[in-house]
Amino acid sequence: MSFTLIRGLHNLRPQHRGCVATIGSFDGVHRGHRAIIDQLLVQAKALSLPSVVMIFEPQPYEFFSGEKAPARLTPMREKVRALAACGVDRVICLQFNQALRQLTAQAFIEQVLVEGLGIKSLVVGDDFRFGCDRTGDFALLQQAGKQHGFSVYDTCTVEEGGERISSTRIRHALETEHFAEAECLLGHAYTVRGRVEYGRQLGRTIGVPTANVRLRRYRSPLNGVFAVRMRLADSETWMPGVANVGVRPTVGDEIRPILEVYVLDFSGDLYRREVEVIFCKKLREERKFPSFDALKEQIYSDIAQAKQFFEMNS
Repeated sequence: MSFTLIRGLHNLRPQHRGCVATIGSFDGVHRGHRAIIDQLLVQAKALSLPSVVMIFEPQPYEFFSGEKAPARLTPMREKVRALAACGVDRVICLQFNQALRQLTAQAFIEQVLVEGLGIKSLVVGDDFRFGCDRTGDFALLQQAGKQHGFSVYDTCTVEEGGERISSTRIRHALETEHFAEAECLLGHAYTVRGRVEYGRQLGRTIGVPTANVRLRRYRSPLNGVFAVRMRLADSETWMPGVANVGVRPTVGDEIRPILEVYVLDFSGDLYRREVEVIFCKKLREERKFPSFDALKEQIYSDIAQAKQFFEMNS
């Protein structure tokens, strides 16, 4: 069965009914999430039914908190890509709006799970809550399952170092520069992926052309200047570089954070190419300089620091 992304209940077709499902934000698709997905796939195989992951856009905490919401680990596109890589058959994305927010737990079960998806089995995390004001829980799902003919399974918390693995914990590890811990919790290195866009090309004027990737979010879990490795999406070769994640306060032209990567000792056209970036070491915080010349001198210093890091960690 080929992977399918379905946007909204209105795009469900009769052939989509009958499945094994799970529900959540799945920000980062970390090891805790993959434990849920592994159980989902086991149940789906046992029942010979498609496996379905239901996610929401915006994520519920973003709907309630707006620009003050915690930074995302993964944008929707990368989340869907990661879920597909886990072997899930379908992802259904529901718009989290006022109508969905006001849906009672009972109405969510009847309208979304039973009438919409026709679920035969549901796998949820041990802390799963749903419905208006988060009134729905595992006990309510079990009761509804007996009434509507679907089974419900919960999954045990996945821990590392005696603490629960969560998106919040990973976000904190990134913010505090504990990249190895973040990699352990995620199950892979934290990366940012996107398409290189045209910028103001200021870096080119000082011999430091950068690949600019818009993060398309108000906040990033990482901010500052980093030694990084970057690869083209269709290549396995990682190239060393130095990157800035932030709003470029010296030139003052960004509201949302942008990723700018200078690849060391590289010449070529990266525009419109899709790239992936791994963060290796934080060099400094982003800050505003009194002049562009002062910024230029700091950029040269950042490049020298990055080269030294890679020479010592080659």
